[in-house]
Amino acid sequence: MRTIRVTFAIAVLTFAALSAQAEKVTDLAARLELRVFQSGVEAPDFELVDLNGDRRTLGSYRGRVVFLNFWATWCPPCREEMPSMQALYEQYSDSGLAVVAVDLQESEAAVSAFAREFEITFDILLDTDGRVGAMYGIRSIPTTYIVGRDGMIVAGALGARDWASEDAFRYFEAILKE
Repeated sequence: MRTIRVTFAIAVLTFAALSAQAEKVTDLAARLELRVFQSGVEAPDFELVDLNGDRRTLGSYRGRVVFLNFWATWCPPCREEMPSMQALYEQYSDSGLAVVAVDLQESEAAVSAFAREFEITFDILLDTDGRVGAMYGIRSIPTTYIVGRDGMIVAGALGARDWASEDAFRYFEAILKE
C-alpha cells in the first residue's frame, strides 16, 4: 500500500511540475506577444533554394523546433530584429532550434550582401516568386512562426521582437525541453 501512495504522490508531483511548465511557456509567450496556436495546425511544407543554391524543404527540419521568419532586406523592422535572431540561433542551435529566414521576392545578390553585412549564419531561403509567403498568408513583415518538432505551428508573431531578450531565451529553453 505504501508503494502505491508513493507512486501516486510522484505522479501528482510530476503532473504539477508539467502543468507549471506549460503555464510558464504560456506566460512567456504572452510577454513576447506571441499568438499561441492551441489546436494542431500543420505548417505547410515547401521547397526553396538557400544562398548556397541548395534546395531545402521545411520537412527537412522535422525533429527540430523551427523559428520560421518571413522578411525582406528593405524592411527596417526586419533589419532591426536580425541580430537578435542570430543571437538566438547561436544560443540554441545545438539544443535543437533551427532558425530559417525566408526572404520574400528579392534577388540572391541583395540577400547575400545583407547576410554578409549582418554576419548571418542561420539558413536563409529565397522565395523569389512569393509563393511560400502566399501559402502562409504573409501580409506584413516581419512575420514569424514557431514550428514544433512534430511540424505543427505552436506560435506566431507579427512585427519585430528582441529574440535575444531574457524572456525570449526562457521561452525557447522551455519549448526546446518539450
